[in-house]
Amino acid sequence: MAEKGKDNSSGYDVIIIGGGPGGYVAAIRASQLGLRTALIEREHLGGICLNWGCIPTKALLRSSELYHLLKGGEAFGLVASDIGFDLEKIVARSRKVASQLSGGVKFLMKKNRIDVHDGEARLLPEGGVEVRPKDGAPYSLEAPHIVLATGARARTLDGAGLGPDDARIWTYREAMLPSALPGSLLIIGSGAIGIEFASFYNALGSDVTVVEIMERILPAEDAEISELAQKAFQRRGMTFMTSTEVKKLAPSGDGVRATLKDANGKGDEQTLEVERVILAIGITGNVEDLGLEARGVRVERGHIVTDAWCRTTAQGVYAIGDVAGPPWLAHKASHEGILCVERIAGLDETEPLKVERVPGCTYSSPQIASIGLTEEKARAAGHSLRVGRFPLRANGKAIALGETEGLVKTIFDAETGELLGAHMIGPEVTELIQGYAVAMGLESTEAELAHTIFPHPTLSEAMHEAVLDAYGRVLHT
Repeated sequence: MAEKGKDNSSGYDVIIIGGGPGGYVAAIRASQLGLRTALIEREHLGGICLNWGCIPTKALLRSSELYHLLKGGEAFGLVASDIGFDLEKIVARSRKVASQLSGGVKFLMKKNRIDVHDGEARLLPEGGVEVRPKDGAPYSLEAPHIVLATGARARTLDGAGLGPDDARIWTYREAMLPSALPGSLLIIGSGAIGIEFASFYNALGSDVTVVEIMERILPAEDAEISELAQKAFQRRGMTFMTSTEVKKLAPSGDGVRATLKDANGKGDEQTLEVERVILAIGITGNVEDLGLEARGVRVERGHIVTDAWCRTTAQGVYAIGDVAGPPWLAHKASHEGILCVERIAGLDETEPLKVERVPGCTYSSPQIASIGLTEEKARAAGHSLRVGRFPLRANGKAIALGETEGLVKTIFDAETGELLGAHMIGPEVTELIQGYAVAMGLESTEAELAHTIFPHPTLSEAMHEAVLDAYGRVLHT
């Protein structure tokens, strides 16, 4: 560990600013490659994902899933009474999971001989980095390569009245630490974050309304999957208002009065009274106070501009993860971190990121996962298509699990057999999607996938059947 207040300018090869899933993974890989590495983190190792995002939210969702299953135990021949939950313990478990993993990252830094500097960092105009610890005097570090992995933060709803500083308006942080279950909840935004919180609170009994300015929920997903997801969520009691804009949030007793308007300018405004509001309208990169302008680092729309190798417009400065733009996913950040430092180390076999091969996952109930092009985008790109579909109601394992609500959809180029995209909704599809990710990485065609043996009985058989269906060979429907 670096000593506070000490000038540590004696020869790092790489300095990484930010200890999230992009930064700490980049640091480990850099150390493996023999590069002397420094990591600067101002708050918590593991970043937002590990401490306030990906991991602790999944712990919350696991509790709500088990609660939902317990309530439906009779269908499985189980008898249980007085089923309830302790919200304080649910939150405490989530925080414990995050703390455990944060401690694990600290161990990995020590194991890989990475110097961790606690404090804020700023690029110096003449080169190097200034570290400003919470306690002690600022000091400088030098390295020929500096990787920015500062992440992003939740966007706020400007000009709508109540702001995120009001206790009734939650971002993901407040939504993960509820002291009491809100009776009614408005979630603004229906991307992965909004839908996951909607699933959690709906399962525990909150009256959940989701507002989306676009014409459908989960707008980044395939339209067919979005439609199926909305129907599934509505059956669980959620309310959706698409093509709807939030014009104002005003106090109403201990709750909030939301003024809503059709996003296309049709109809009259309407109001909705809720106890709490969750903002899930996207994120913006942490680009402030980093000394970017002085070093010539270009920023557009709140994100650092990079090339295929994560290089910025400043010599020797790189950016990875959320601060470098979408897709805003932890695994994309980690992958960029690895390819960035491998390029720095001169590994010739390293390839640039192919964004279309980054899987996306939503850990709702049911789950949603996808990779590659949607059907709409594939057609717009000029491909002639073969599209396969297989419903989980025809899958033996899904029937045994009692979770038959779902679909696997595959999209192939009709001329070459290239797998262009795959889209799923149903149980554990966030685990299954990696099968298609491997296939796309190996540039498999329908022929290899059709001849692959899938174990029985598994949910993965639906993946096989969806491939077969695209070519008129489906077996079980």
